[in-house]
Amino acid sequence: MQKDIKDLKVLFSSKEIIEKIKQQAQILNSIYDNNKTLIMICILKGAVMFYSELVKHLKMPVQMEFISLSSYGSYTKSTGEIKTINLTLPDLKDKNVLIVEDIIDTGLTLEFLTKYIKKNCEVKDLKLITLFNKKCARKYNIEPDFYCFDIDDKFIVGFGLDYCGLYRNLDYIGYFE
Repeated sequence: MQKDIKDLKVLFSSKEIIEKIKQQAQILNSIYDNNKTLIMICILKGAVMFYSELVKHLKMPVQMEFISLSSYGSYTKSTGEIKTINLTLPDLKDKNVLIVEDIIDTGLTLEFLTKYIKKNCEVKDLKLITLFNKKCARKYNIEPDFYCFDIDDKFIVGFGLDYCGLYRNLDYIGYFE
């Protein structure tokens, strides 16, 4: 399936995205102690732009961690299998941990990751934040603690989300009809 950027429809502008991220940062700032470190785990590659923007607005010390998991590959729908590329994590025992994801659709990736962390890491607190919550596609019993936008059944790109590795660099969110 060949996609052309000229066919992309804008769903959320850069300004709308940044404003929602700032709102979520304010909520996180009110929840977490400003003197205690929050370990934030970014799921690469899709969440990196959301993650980068979010951490700029947080008041507490942040330990930035990155992992690479995927259930998409080069497809527009989840393959139903997790591809683990890098799941190296620091010691999370008794720590506040926030997983940062670009989009939760089927929930497969976060179901896998949260079970892994709960089983192996003895965290004090584990929460999830996502830029997009796609409830209509949910197949696993997982919900974000925080999210910026609800989204219906569109395949979206931009602000870190891609199609075959492209369009991550767009500062807005678009979709193909």
